[in-house]
Amino acid sequence: MSETVIETQQLSKEFVRDDFHVVALKDVDLTIHRGEFVALMGPSGSGKSTLLHLIAAMDRPTDGKILVLGQDLRSLSDSEMAHWRNQHIGFIFQSFNLIPVMTALENVELPLKLTNLKKRERVEHATTALSLVGLGDRLNHLPRQLSGGQEQRVAIARAIVTDPDLILADEPTGNLDAASAQEALTLLEKLNRDYNKTIIMVTHDPNAASFATIVRHLDKGTLLPDGRESYQTSAKRG
Repeated sequence: MSETVIETQQLSKEFVRDDFHVVALKDVDLTIHRGEFVALMGPSGSGKSTLLHLIAAMDRPTDGKILVLGQDLRSLSDSEMAHWRNQHIGFIFQSFNLIPVMTALENVELPLKLTNLKKRERVEHATTALSLVGLGDRLNHLPRQLSGGQEQRVAIARAIVTDPDLILADEPTGNLDAASAQEALTLLEKLNRDYNKTIIMVTHDPNAASFATIVRHLDKGTLLPDGRESYQTSAKRG
């Protein structure tokens, strides 16, 4: 059995705002191993993005246990969480989150400014990442000069430029047309297959989920007990 990289036990998250009390996650037990490509599916409000943010150390659980890469995230201070996240997580947002006045190269270089790399090394790493996603000829383009699919590929390059242990994607095809979505998903599939990257992707789209090797379903904050649903992606899409 491959190494366990994510383990949650009875993981719960509640939000309290004024008189509203919302249970976003309830008693989630989840295990993910290195090299898996896991799709978290569920309707809006099912808790899938909340779970992803907890794994990414972008939020704190209300109760339960969460170990990611052997680290008990609940034991970290806010500053320690930020440092740990920068070291280990590559996050892909639905809305791309690119800086409009920065070129593709500058956007991808951003996470490396938190490292000890020199400018020349940062540029080399960012150039390599953009070449890997097929944008080696778009280094000096601004986001507005790129298509939506190209913007998302820049966002993927930014997520992988630090060679993170985990790639987390929150509805990465939500703002893309069908062709661009297919390109982005094929790229994630390649990162998993050829580079053994562990990927957790939140999606409500069955086609997007078919690119994953494992699909788990959430509903009303609960991880459904339908087991580790494995997909032969070539068979599903063939």
